[in-house]
Amino acid sequence: MTSYRRMRRQARQIRRAGMQPMMMISTGDQLPETAGVLLLRMAWRYRSELAPLYAVAAMIGAGWWAHAALAHWWAFILSGFMVAAWALFTFGARIGLVTLAERFYAATVTLTAGGWLAEAAIIGPLTSPLPQALAISGVILSVPWWAHRRRRAKVRVERKLQAWPDIARNIGLAGAEVMSATVDLWGWRARFRLARGQTIADVTARIPAIESGLGTFRGAIRVYPTPDDLANRCELRVLVSDPHADAIHWAGSPVTSITEPIDLGPFEDGTPCRVLFLRRHAIFGGTTGSGKSGGINVLMANLTACADVVIWAIDLKKGMELKPWQDCIGRLATTPEEATALLSDAVAILEARAEFLAATGRRVWEPSPDMPALIIIIDEYAELADDAPDAMQHTDSIARLGRAVAVTMVAATQRPTQKAMGQGAVRSQMDLRISFRVREQRDVDLILGQGMLKAGWQAHKLNAPGKFLISAPEHDIPKRARAYLVTDQAVSAISAQHASMRPELDEISRRAILAASNQRDAREPVPADSNEKSDAGRLVPDQPASPKETLWLALCIAPDDGWATSELMDMAGMKHTTLYRYLGALVKDGRAVQVSRGRWRARTTEEPSP
Repeated sequence: MTSYRRMRRQARQIRRAGMQPMMMISTGDQLPETAGVLLLRMAWRYRSELAPLYAVAAMIGAGWWAHAALAHWWAFILSGFMVAAWALFTFGARIGLVTLAERFYAATVTLTAGGWLAEAAIIGPLTSPLPQALAISGVILSVPWWAHRRRRAKVRVERKLQAWPDIARNIGLAGAEVMSATVDLWGWRARFRLARGQTIADVTARIPAIESGLGTFRGAIRVYPTPDDLANRCELRVLVSDPHADAIHWAGSPVTSITEPIDLGPFEDGTPCRVLFLRRHAIFGGTTGSGKSGGINVLMANLTACADVVIWAIDLKKGMELKPWQDCIGRLATTPEEATALLSDAVAILEARAEFLAATGRRVWEPSPDMPALIIIIDEYAELADDAPDAMQHTDSIARLGRAVAVTMVAATQRPTQKAMGQGAVRSQMDLRISFRVREQRDVDLILGQGMLKAGWQAHKLNAPGKFLISAPEHDIPKRARAYLVTDQAVSAISAQHASMRPELDEISRRAILAASNQRDAREPVPADSNEKSDAGRLVPDQPASPKETLWLALCIAPDDGWATSELMDMAGMKHTTLYRYLGALVKDGRAVQVSRGRWRARTTEEPSP
């Protein structure tokens, strides 16, 4: 009795240690497995391939039981399966039947099984022609099952993960366990429970070893935290094919307001990369040819569809990148002087808006078509710092004070160094960081923030134009995305389509611009035009001496739909800010009217005074 208790105690100790008791039999004395055990093991290993056979056997058993106990309930059996087939076809996507073909197949199998069971309940499962019908339908319905790509991929993944304990032990992650695995369109993902003391950082550091152990190609594995954000969990994603291998054309913007998140492009799992730009400064960084301009085009295509945002832009490359959007841009600066004036007016707007909010007891400027937000897009920000150093103090003010009053900046640059971004607070105030491919690893921290490279944000490994990483309050995991492709033809079409719906600045902002323009003109008097001979852009051979009289003459001879701002600037020989100052004075005097956005003419005597 004592020896028996001792043996039981030893067996419990062995089980607690995770070992199977061998009943003191040596390796050489172990008995070979029987044929039944081998068959059961093979049946389990190939359970996916043999699933149709198992289903046929289950149908025969269910038919015997239905015939014996539910012969009079055949109508209820048929009705129940019909309802189940309808539910699978209608709501199958919620249980993993992604495509329409999968839902149709599931509904067909269910309906076929219900019809056969109802007939088997009446006459018995082995009564002719039920066996023949079951065999024929089983073979026909098995073909789609065997040929299904995702099923075969899932089988391969399950068999590959059977070797995970050995892989984990060899790469230094012993104890990490596979919790679940799913297959999607581009690969598969698995959720892991890590051993005590292991973190997601340990898994990330061993990605090359995991790729080797699982036999994937280089760069195929991504590691993310799980949705529950537990420290001892992680999700491993393996790409079999690159979902971003080909360019993804932009299909149109569902956004109608700047208060809605903008979709820049899909992540690798197909989910859209949506990000809110309202009251957030943004930076687009990346080397030449990385896709920054394409990302700006996606942003412009969305912003121009919003009726509550005014777009200003600075492009010191003579407008090469942003001029195609000119019809939708309220103000485009292509020279250092124009850029400085534009940013100066933006500062005047934010100060005027801040005074208005303080006077009305509000905290933030809520965009609307009558009181739109203002977004300033600056292409190649480093050139602005070199060519217009006086503008840097304005960008610093906008970065620090512009968010509450809905005056924000979007800067695109190759390397946002402190020198390129100015010595102020511009870079530190960028809430949205979007990094396309960079040449040097250190540029990752320049664009995305200090320490991001070490945390797994490897923008230097992006391998195609348009691929990017985004760091934002709603995107704090290094997930790769690819910006939509907006072709030159699409830019022209979108710009023409959205030009008529672009809003004007609010009255508060227009007054601020007029006051700022008057201050600049007081410091730098506008040169008087001489009576020089006109060219094709002048009105008459003898120009009036006063610019205001020149402008008034142009307005008087304007057509019913008025002159465009650019035409008035050419006719009167004025700069943009000077023109608007004079136009504002004429409108205030009741002598001029704005026919439509950016088009002006003189007021007739029949029209009421403003």
